[in-house]
Amino acid sequence: MKIKTTLKVVPMSKSDKAVIMDILRATVEFNLEEVDTAEQLIDRYLTEGTSSGYHLLVAKAGSEVSGYICYGPRPLTESTWDVYWMAVNPKNKGQGIGTSLLKVAERNIKKQKGLIILIETSSIGSYELTRKFYLNAGYKIISRIPDFYSLGDGLVVFHKRLG
Repeated sequence: MKIKTTLKVVPMSKSDKAVIMDILRATVEFNLEEVDTAEQLIDRYLTEGTSSGYHLLVAKAGSEVSGYICYGPRPLTESTWDVYWMAVNPKNKGQGIGTSLLKVAERNIKKQKGLIILIETSSIGSYELTRKFYLNAGYKIISRIPDFYSLGDGLVVFHKRLG
């Protein structure tokens, strides 16, 4: 289903949580433990706002939530930020939603004097499209750690320096 309405990227609200949780559960790359961890960060943000250390945005086409991104400043650094989670409704993939979410996050990070963005992801085959997405968005692979998450599942770290 192609989104025909203008896409808006806005801060996440409590009313968005149920849909985001459905999207996370429908994202085959995420296991139950990862979905639970994402939910903990969502709850912390919804309770404490950005003072939680997390910033959450949702993409909306009309009133339909189609994706989200969670990012925040990396502790103990001056200008480095992490993108922790990003998910797009599987039925809406390939429509520029992830790109829109990432671009808005990058602009917000830059406004906060952020210079570096790091993104960590898995090396397994099911994450190949995710890794290509980040490469196409201008991120570079700066590190690989084999068997990081589990035997055969390594860590891939992406880096982007903001101009």
